[in-house]
Amino acid sequence: MKLSVGPILYFWPRQQVLDFYAQVAESSADIIYLGETVCAKRRELNWRDWLDLARDLAQISGKQIVLSSLALIEAQSDIKTLEKYCQQEEFWLEANDMAAVQLAAQRQLPFVAGPAVNIYNPATLALLQQQGLKRWVMPVELSAEHLNAMLANYPGTMPETEVFAWGHMPLAYSARCFTARQQNLPKDNCGFACLADNTGKDVNTQEGNTLFKINGIQTLSGHCYNLLPHLQQLQGQGVDIIRISPETPAGTLAALANVQAFSQRGQFILRDEKQCDGYWFGREGMQIANS
Repeated sequence: MKLSVGPILYFWPRQQVLDFYAQVAESSADIIYLGETVCAKRRELNWRDWLDLARDLAQISGKQIVLSSLALIEAQSDIKTLEKYCQQEEFWLEANDMAAVQLAAQRQLPFVAGPAVNIYNPATLALLQQQGLKRWVMPVELSAEHLNAMLANYPGTMPETEVFAWGHMPLAYSARCFTARQQNLPKDNCGFACLADNTGKDVNTQEGNTLFKINGIQTLSGHCYNLLPHLQQLQGQGVDIIRISPETPAGTLAALANVQAFSQRGQFILRDEKQCDGYWFGREGMQIANS
């Protein structure tokens, strides 16, 4: 079973991004996803920078590099950037909406369906495979039981299956920017507020329990999703790849080391109390791991 590092969901300073990927290049990850998936206004790195970084990482690491697209396309400029990703032939595309699927299919560019693409049944997956899909990332709200049904009823050779296994789950996207709104700023003049809040902002209930995390236009789970203790089950189900979603550079590298430690010694680093695995077992998403 391979290990991937998903695209950075938060807005990090340019040098922090470059330093992070220099470390990931030396990690146990097999696949690295690069690109902005949340907000087109986040331009610490533009599309040329991402492409140059992809080339550098591919050369120095030998890992598979995949370019990731926006999950919510709102302007013609977003389409133009997406077209530029699809015009290159060096790297697969992670398509996070159906416009990206269409462009990749037209260009005959191999693509991965990201977790924002609603693939809930074998027929949908088979249709996308006909259009050039090579891998799908299971939507985060689906369970192990749902995955079993998908695998058992697939009409043909199953494409690679990737499961989001660690990190705050991307649950929803909105045309509104929650981070800007929280600071009474208009979206079009936000001052890049999320750059100063680059691990998101917790949203708590009146009782003080963390419910969600807001990240620009994105709503994330309040707790960190963690399926790492269930790696044997994932592998037994036919999962090809597990995804580590970057949180902080140190935390992400620790999660990668955690997987490596398990594969070598069957041991895990202790987890904090704000973690969950509820969707995987068909329960409420906020359920605490192994509760």
